[in-house]
Amino acid sequence: FCEAAIPALGRIGIKPVGVFKTAEEPSPNLFVLLPHKSLESVATAGAKLMADKEFLKAGAAVLDAPPTDPAYKRIESSLLLAFDGVPKLQVPTTKDSRILQLRTYESHNAKKALKKIEMFNTGGELDVFRKVGLPVVFFGQALIGGKLPNLTYMLAFDDEEAKEKGWKGFMAAPGWLKLKGDPQYKDTVCNITNIVLRPAAGSQI
Repeated sequence: FCEAAIPALGRIGIKPVGVFKTAEEPSPNLFVLLPHKSLESVATAGAKLMADKEFLKAGAAVLDAPPTDPAYKRIESSLLLAFDGVPKLQVPTTKDSRILQLRTYESHNAKKALKKIEMFNTGGELDVFRKVGLPVVFFGQALIGGKLPNLTYMLAFDDEEAKEKGWKGFMAAPGWLKLKGDPQYKDTVCNITNIVLRPAAGSQI
């Protein structure tokens, strides 16, 4: 993927591209993060890649794999709308030891989901993240995908020690303790999924 798809995606304006594998438990799953500048980019990316001769040649082993030995089973995708507070994807660290957290906050209805997004954007939670050193890659509202309604975000740390230190600081931060006790934000999250990832070879994030 990294050798064929990342250069081809860059040629059509999709970059940086993140490619990750789970860090905690062995898994064949590959997580791919593609930042698009517009819905048109999302809609036309597939056709543009299939028209890219370099991509077709470099990716032939995957693209031309027979049904008896497919390169992958299926692709599951989500479309996320960037938060106002984090309008562009960021790359806070490029250390070889880096780890990433992919976190999804589900809400029991659309009203509470929007309230949790507000809590981050204008309520001050994003400010707390930044003050305590939780390095943000992206924050997005899920428009299409599974487990709706939800918001999903990614953090990137130099290593496991940095991750533990960042979250310890967050949990004790006065700003978070105040927000946590604010009744207007009660019951905004009903389930949290946390996946720890490591970048695959060639990942730009």
